[in-house]
Amino acid sequence: MRYRTRLTMALVAVAFTFVPLTSSGAARNPALPIAARTPGAIDPRVTQANLSSTICVVGYTTRVRPSYSYTRALKISQLASGYALGNDRLTSHYEEDHLISLELGGSPTAPANLWPEPYLIANGARTKDTLENKLHRLVCARVVPLAVAQRAIATNWITAYSRYVG
Repeated sequence: MRYRTRLTMALVAVAFTFVPLTSSGAARNPALPIAARTPGAIDPRVTQANLSSTICVVGYTTRVRPSYSYTRALKISQLASGYALGNDRLTSHYEEDHLISLELGGSPTAPANLWPEPYLIANGARTKDTLENKLHRLVCARVVPLAVAQRAIATNWITAYSRYVG
């Protein structure tokens, strides 16, 4: 168990010290997707008018979620082509995440909406999950319009987290 703890701590330290760069050479926040590759994509079957029969129905995301084989293959491809932090291509260190979550009407299979979100960084995958749940509740309660929630999470989910979660 001690070995596993030390290994995890070492991986976290490596993840926090790696600073990926944008094509212009500026530092890129690894908690955000590469905007040109993953701008987000919506599912046109989900609209403000049909929330009660789509995303606000318990079990909706289970019905539309893509297969593990599809998302795993996409994750491997994305990690090999620029999404890996440093040389870390271990798929278990990433969640193939929908930028606009399924519970907010994001496209289930569009590569423009899927990216390998790292676990081992500040503001990693589990943090974004909290925002997705909060926005889902607000959209289904008709407090926040669907398009507003989709735009907020796709533009910069960390900023949206500050606004909607605190």
